[in-house]
Amino acid sequence: MLETIAVVLIILWILGLVSSYTLGGFIHVLLVVAIVVILVRVIQGRSPV
Repeated sequence: MLETIAVVLIILWILGLVSSYTLGGFIHVLLVVAIVVILVRVIQGRSPV
């Protein structure tokens, strides 16, 4: 489930960069959250995706 959330957040971030969406700052916060989730999974010894 965490992997799915991370993928969705990364896709939203990419869409934000492409469309120059008004909430670009919020999209970047979501990207940071996605990266943290992936790092936690790696540290726990599971595959990141």
